[in-house]
Amino acid sequence: MYQDDIKVRETFDDDYRNRAKAAGRAKMKVSDDLTYDDLGLVQPEGRSEVGALLIPKLARLKQRKIPNPEDVSKMRLIDKDTGENFMFKSQDELRHFKYQRYMKRYLRTIASIDDNVGRFFLGDHGWFDKRFMYEESFQMPFLIRYPRLITPGSICRDIVSNVDFASSFLDLAGLRIPSYMQGKSFQALLRGVTPEGWKQVAYHQYWMHDDFVHEASAHYGVRNQKWKLIYWYNLGYGLPGTGPGGQEREWELFDCERDPLELVNVYHEPGCEEVVR
Repeated sequence: MYQDDIKVRETFDDDYRNRAKAAGRAKMKVSDDLTYDDLGLVQPEGRSEVGALLIPKLARLKQRKIPNPEDVSKMRLIDKDTGENFMFKSQDELRHFKYQRYMKRYLRTIASIDDNVGRFFLGDHGWFDKRFMYEESFQMPFLIRYPRLITPGSICRDIVSNVDFASSFLDLAGLRIPSYMQGKSFQALLRGVTPEGWKQVAYHQYWMHDDFVHEASAHYGVRNQKWKLIYWYNLGYGLPGTGPGGQEREWELFDCERDPLELVNVYHEPGCEEVVR
């Protein structure tokens, strides 16, 4: 299963130019941050020469990342189950080995999930984890089968957030929706009717700033059908699992229609001032 190579994502070699520094700073790159354990490989005995610690502040865990050296001629990786050896002719070959092995191992564990449902970071922007507000982790597939109410094969393009789930399930069950719930029932959307005043914007926040493992930056943002605005506030506020912060605060603005891969930050572009306001 999954013996053939997985298609490499269009943005796999993203260099994060013209975007917030947080994108390049995060420790969740396929090329640099996967561990021996992530790929089912034998971790050699040794210290920094065999790879950086996954969590330097918790050295006792001893889990190390697979190096990404410019000279790979002396590098050998070993499958911990079969003993198969892997050697490489170039840094690029090593990077793609990590990608293919990670993806195939992951996909074999979720083989029962349909290709159209099991969406997650497949190496987009060179990453293997979510956290950020970029499209691959911000959007979620949501399938509903309810023959009494929903036209088969229909698609709803209105904005729905996960805070709407509970209210909607209660509504569909004919139960009262408590007034303290933030979300709104989307039962009308399932019938193909957009209620007057339905939300036009979705909100996102990631608060675990500079965590020990991924060093992802804290941010929040909003997205409508065309634009996405992200503010990297880069503070942990002393919350459990966060770092102190202090990095430069930054803004990003993406035109999701013209730039669906989110490669060009237009926050400072002339003509975008009104969008930001």
